[in-house]
Amino acid sequence: MNVLLIYSPAPRTVREWPLVLPNSSTVAQAIEASGLLAEFPELALSRLAIGIWGRKTGLQQVLREQDRLEIYRALRVDPKVARRERFSRQGVKKSGLFAKKRAGAKAGY
Repeated sequence: MNVLLIYSPAPRTVREWPLVLPNSSTVAQAIEASGLLAEFPELALSRLAIGIWGRKTGLQQVLREQDRLEIYRALRVDPKVARRERFSRQGVKKSGLFAKKRAGAKAGY
């Protein structure tokens, strides 16, 4: 069975491992077969955030043909905080609903 393992060790960097595994292989077996843990020793198998095609899964999940196994990195910044900071930097009048305003109209309309 053919499976693709994807990991992004840094922003804008993506590594792919095409794997050929026996039928009824699990996620843990695929990770071990890829050599990912040897190449990135800072990763611990028990603490990995893993998904198949964007859906979170566990190590004991059985893989199917053409599955895309994804290893996720932890977020460095909370998306809500990042958006709030970006909005405050851009200013209220330059973004979103406030970007274009008719003369004499109320804000946001």
